[in-house]
Amino acid sequence: QVQLVESGGGLVQAGGSLRLSCAASGTIFSTYSMAWYRQTPGKQRELVALVLGRGTTDYADSVRGRFTISRDSARNTLYLQMNALKPDDTAVYYCNGRFRTYGVTEDYWGQGTQVTVSS
Repeated sequence: QVQLVESGGGLVQAGGSLRLSCAASGTIFSTYSMAWYRQTPGKQRELVALVLGRGTTDYADSVRGRFTISRDSARNTLYLQMNALKPDDTAVYYCNGRFRTYGVTEDYWGQGTQVTVSS
């Protein structure tokens, strides 16, 4: 079983910045993609940013230009740099990894980290 642990969430004022981290542990033979999702109560979980194994990135329109996703392959850690935060960014942010482990490719999820942006 692959474990994903997020950190870096907190409460910030609108216009501020946060840097989220996601550390992956366990046996990972290859990484197809890693991503950040977010969810608020009563809302469907939505994709925020994605990085493919070869390094290609993509972003939700609502965060493009403000957020940057990156991956440290050596440390098996995913990051999300969030700048110019808005109250609408308030959510629980989840780390996702699509990994090949023990002959199968599956999605794994962290427990989430709360990001609250005050106005």
